[in-house]
Amino acid sequence: MNAHAFTSDVAFTPTVKAIQARKGSRQSYARVEERGGWRSDITHDLAAFIEMQTSVFLSTANGEGQPYIQHRGGPAGFLKVLDEKTIGFADFAGNRQFITQGNLADNPQAFLFLIDYMQRQRIKIWGTARVVEDDAELVAKLMPQDYKARPEQVILFTVSAWDANCPQHIPQRFEAADVAAALGDRDQRIQRLEQEIARLKEASAATAKG
Repeated sequence: MNAHAFTSDVAFTPTVKAIQARKGSRQSYARVEERGGWRSDITHDLAAFIEMQTSVFLSTANGEGQPYIQHRGGPAGFLKVLDEKTIGFADFAGNRQFITQGNLADNPQAFLFLIDYMQRQRIKIWGTARVVEDDAELVAKLMPQDYKARPEQVILFTVSAWDANCPQHIPQRFEAADVAAALGDRDQRIQRLEQEIARLKEASAATAKG
């Protein structure tokens, strides 16, 4: 059972609230609490956002509280929403330091940070996570089709609360594949226009001769 009075208390500790009060923002966040705090279930819109991402940052902390952030990436859909509380993904083999796995063994508290630079949107997700080893069926369920990576295990993330940030200060950037596709469409359009111009010139020249 969640010991917090509000879901947002996962981030708004008494110390944080005292600072908010001192700096003048406590009243606005108190209104969020009056509405129950942040969402704790994965909505349809959040699920769609999660499964569009090709990159995610996973934060953990060891038993002594030392934080660590690890990047995970893959094709769109490598992050899968399994139910209204659970996100799962295949953990691909990497440098084999296993810092995240060790941290989660000592401290299951975890955090996901998702950012879409093109849409200038970011989502913060608090929760707990665990590593699942030796489950071939689950790996097969979460492994992106035809993706050239070796899955070592699975990470399952259970959502406690989430919040969406405003786009302020997020630089707008575009994926290389999206830029290449847009330039390809532009080049094809230019080619069609050039062909049409050449056809019109030929038609005009023929009319002039006639």
